[in-house]
Amino acid sequence: MTLRAVFFDFSGTLFRLEQDESWLADLTDGSGTPLDLEAQTEVLRKLTAPSGNVAVMEPEYQHAWYHRDLDPEMHRKSNLEVLRLSGISTPEQAEGLYSRLVDPLSWTPYPDTAQVLRNLREQGVRIAVISNIAFDIRPAFAELGVLDLVDEYLMSYVEGVIKPDAELFRLACARLDVAPEEALMIGDSEEADGGAAQIGCAVEIVPPLPTEDRPDALLKAVAAHGAQAEPVREG
Repeated sequence: MTLRAVFFDFSGTLFRLEQDESWLADLTDGSGTPLDLEAQTEVLRKLTAPSGNVAVMEPEYQHAWYHRDLDPEMHRKSNLEVLRLSGISTPEQAEGLYSRLVDPLSWTPYPDTAQVLRNLREQGVRIAVISNIAFDIRPAFAELGVLDLVDEYLMSYVEGVIKPDAELFRLACARLDVAPEEALMIGDSEEADGGAAQIGCAVEIVPPLPTEDRPDALLKAVAAHGAQAEPVREG
């Protein structure tokens, strides 16, 4: 196979919503007790879960959760309910934390994100970002200085379809003018990102670890499929 295109997931793949003490230090449960580190970590895990249920919700909110990445209002509604069920004691606290979730500038790039995009562009490999998301992620790429290295951004709330639906991967292939067998999908969810295999794309799954613990997984993933990998450049 000649690798002509690489598709990347966003959350847990190129960027991660890292735990920030300034966001979480004042969070309290229903009794007013500050959330401990374990509880804080669990809250962020639920907010960034790529698939599945993270809480038992009433049907109204469950419906919104299943459709959250197709509609910003459903995204807000369901995630605020998850925060409430997670013990966040006041609407003000929940709204504050939710605002971090949907702010693309709150997300931290992995150490090799910019480098892997530059490497691929230099080699003439086309790039798409395919994300189940309900807000515009492009400012995160602009902040990193790599916005224009990506040929296409396919965001579920814009496209009206969610991974693992094969249609989203077909759209990416069509827009980049590549055959599925010429494309590689890199993501952190076998369930969601693995859907690319339905149409014949290669798939590599990387773990959604804290950014400091995953310095070069993206470079290794593309290298495994014939694209050049270089060390992360300092500075």
